[in-house]
Order: sequence, then C-alpha cells, then structure tokens
Amino acid sequence: MGLKRLTKLLAGGVVALGAGGTAATLIVHGDDAGFLRFGRAAMTGIAIVIDYKMSMRNLPSENNDKYQSIMSLVHQRSASRLLELCSRNGGCFIKVGQHIGSLDYLLPKEYVNTLKVLHDNAPETSKEDVFRVMKEDLGEEILSEFETFEEQPIGTASLAQVHKAVLKDGTVLAVKVQHPKVKANSFVDMNTMEILVKTVAWIFPSFSFLWLADETKRNLPLELDFEFEGKNAERVSSMLSYIPFLKVPKIYWKFSSPRVLSMEFCEGGRADDRSYMLEHDIPVEQVSNNLSLLYSEMIFKHGFVHCDPHPGNVLVKRTPQHKAQIVLLDHGLYTTLTNEFRINYAKLWMSIIRGDEAGIKEHSYAMNCGELYGLFSCMVAGRAWSSISKQKLQTGEVNPNEDNEIQENAANLIQDMVHVLNKVPREMLLIFKTNDCLRGIDSRLKTRFRANAFISMTKSCTQVVFEEKIKLSGSWVGQLLLKMQRTLAMLAIEFTQLTLQYFSHKGTQS
Repeated sequence: MGLKRLTKLLAGGVVALGAGGTAATLIVHGDDAGFLRFGRAAMTGIAIVIDYKMSMRNLPSENNDKYQSIMSLVHQRSASRLLELCSRNGGCFIKVGQHIGSLDYLLPKEYVNTLKVLHDNAPETSKEDVFRVMKEDLGEEILSEFETFEEQPIGTASLAQVHKAVLKDGTVLAVKVQHPKVKANSFVDMNTMEILVKTVAWIFPSFSFLWLADETKRNLPLELDFEFEGKNAERVSSMLSYIPFLKVPKIYWKFSSPRVLSMEFCEGGRADDRSYMLEHDIPVEQVSNNLSLLYSEMIFKHGFVHCDPHPGNVLVKRTPQHKAQIVLLDHGLYTTLTNEFRINYAKLWMSIIRGDEAGIKEHSYAMNCGELYGLFSCMVAGRAWSSISKQKLQTGEVNPNEDNEIQENAANLIQDMVHVLNKVPREMLLIFKTNDCLRGIDSRLKTRFRANAFISMTKSCTQVVFEEKIKLSGSWVGQLLLKMQRTLAMLAIEFTQLTLQYFSHKGTQS
C-alpha cells in the first residue's frame, strides 16, 4: 500500500474516530475526562498503525533475521504505547491489557511481557471514595455493624479493590469495593475500543482484533455487577462441592450490593509462589494437579468455567491433613459452554493428546479452524506441533527449546493466529485465556510439562465422550457395552498414570 493510500485511509479512520468521540462525549454528558480518555486511545491507535505500516515497508521474507529483528522492535514499541495508555486510562483499559498480558502462547512475547505488569500495578482508590461507595450502596445502618475496616487495601485490581474488615460479631470479611468512576467510564471505553479495532481492521484486514472488542462489550457489564459475581461464586461452590480440596469464600449478602461484595476472608499464598509452597510444606506438584483436575471438571463435565485464574485470584494453603487446598477468588468472569462445544472440545483434546492428526483436523473443522488445524491445536495445547504429532504429551517428554519455538512461531504467525481468534466459537476465546493463565502458573511452578496434567484431562474427556455415547445409544445392550468400554478405558488411563508416577519416583531417587 502506498503512502498516499495509507494517508487516505488514516484520514478516514480519524473521521470515524472523531464521530465516535462525539458520541462518547454525549454518553458522559459533556464530561471532559471522557473526551480526553477517548482522544488518548485514538492517538495511541493511530501511532501503532503508522508504526507497523511504515516499518513493514519493503521488509524481506518472514524467515529473514532482519525481519525478525525489526518486527520485534515494532512489537515492543507498540506494547509500550499500549501499557502507557492502559495505565493512564485505567478501568477497563487495564482489564483488556491484563487479558492481552495473559496470552503467553498466543501473542508475541513483547506484548505479553510488557503488559503482564498490569496484574500487579492497578490504581488505588482513596479511602474517602471507598467509604462513599459503601455508604451510597449499603447505608449508614449497615456500616454501623462493622467493628473495624482496614483503610489500606489488601489487593487492588482494574475494577475494584479489596479491604479486610471485622464485624461486631467477630466475623472477618474481605470487602471488594468497585472503583467509583469505573462503571461510568466503561461505556466510553467500550465504544472507544470498538471504534479503534474496527479502524485497524479497515486499514489492516489481516490484523482484525474485533474479537477483543466483542468480548469486552459482552463481559465487562457482567464483571461490574458484583451481585452477579456473588451468584457465580455460590453456583460453582455448589456445583463442585464434591471436590474436597476446593474452597470458595462464602458470600455475605447483607453487606453486598452491585458495587460492594463482602465475602469470607481467606488466607493463603499465590498459586504461582513456589517459594511460599516450599516454605509452608505444600506439595507443589499436588497444587498443579489439583488445578488441572478442577478446571477439567469445570470445562468438560459441567461447562461452567471460571475464566480469570491469574495467580492473584487463586490462593493455596495447607490443610490440617497436610494437603494442598485451592481457594478460588474473583468470580466475575465465567463462560457457559454449550453441550455441542463441550463434547467437541473434549474430543479435540483427546485427539491432541493421542497425536491423532485426522481427529485433530475433524474437530478443528467443527470449530471453524479446519484449514489451520495444526496451528489451532498448538494454540489449544500450548505445545509445539512436533510434540503433539509425536505423542509427547502422553509421556511428559520435553523439548528444552519448545517454549522458544512457540514464541518465535507466535511472532511469525500472528496473522494466522488473529484469523483463528476471529473464526472460533466465542466460548473458545475465554477458554484460550483460561488455558494460558493456568499454563503461566505451571510455568512459574516449574510443572508445565507434566504428563499428569494431561492424564487428568484425559480422564475427564473420556468420561464426557462416553456419557454422550451412552445417552445416544438406542438399546440397553449398546449402553452396557459402552459402559464396559468406558471402564476399560479408565483402567488403561489409571495404569498409565501409575506407570508414569513409578518412573518419575524412580528417577527422583536416582
């Protein structure tokens, strides 16, 4: 594309942005802050588009070292611009930045490494604003039941912050209070993001991030409703009550509202803090196995999935029986999977674990990614195609250069990956995020390539696939045969797990 053509397109984009800016300003009834936030986002978007377009002119092929070097610099400049934008605009911009920063195996490392800091550097609301929100939502009478309320938050996130409090009856609470302006700003921010990604898609059709704007518009209003979050917490607690190691904090509805959520105060270390686990005699591999089992049950058995398991939302502690307990926090972001998606996703995972290329291709087609089934399976598993095709996921065999290979491919195949993200069913987008958060935890615990993780997943997938076959069987004889096959399949998985544990223990001893 020539410079004149680019200028014309950018001019059209600026006109579109200006129109959107007028609409955004009307939404907030003339609030100058809303206009400034929009203008800041528009200028950042234009700067990134120009940088990519100018830097990519006359570049050699993608396999050339010069290409890799230049693109790495452009990725880094763009990521730094996004970080500054998210930090200055706050609110849902930080939320989206955190989302991008969690996609370790889907985006170039420059974006992931730069935006990861947003998980720990969210802005803090003053104590005056915190008490004002609580007074407006709960009233003076309810507030009078608090004995103490710590002014310094124990945790701060993009949409809210959490304070420790004690009621007059001695009950210890964690009180989550929404940042006062975040809901009002969210309407402007969502419209801004939608306009920006549409403009980028118009200029660069191969770099369409419409999925990101769509997901933000769909999920952010739900995350801003803390009563909805409380109901999610109670639902998942009841749904998974049979899992002994899971703890979901109790909700105290009397002290909750759409902007305030009071829950049982739970202590523990972050799920990625290996040092904490070793110091408190918590088995690290057991933590990883428990997380794998927990999410396999949510995804494959129930189809109701907590989609924000970054380390600050998952605590670990040692039980009196010296076992690892998982404390699951922040229940604002869930996805509900259709039965069709759940069954097909289970079959896809079974094909990936077995290295069954024909099965991978078949089930990738069912998710609109048949022509890119190899790339899609790598994005799902977070493993290189060489490991998937050679069935290394079942054995735990590791290529020491695999992570580097994955991130290099992410930089080279960014257009194809964006294509996949725009094509897959919408449920898959949050599953991608969830998978990458869990892989990030495993990576920091040094348990990422465990075969046991895939064993847990294989058990859940096998149960789900056979349950569906049994349900669809037309005769009791057919159902009986399928139940026998399921039993044999589960016994084979158990035998594989015991074999892996034996050789792992033997290797440790030697």
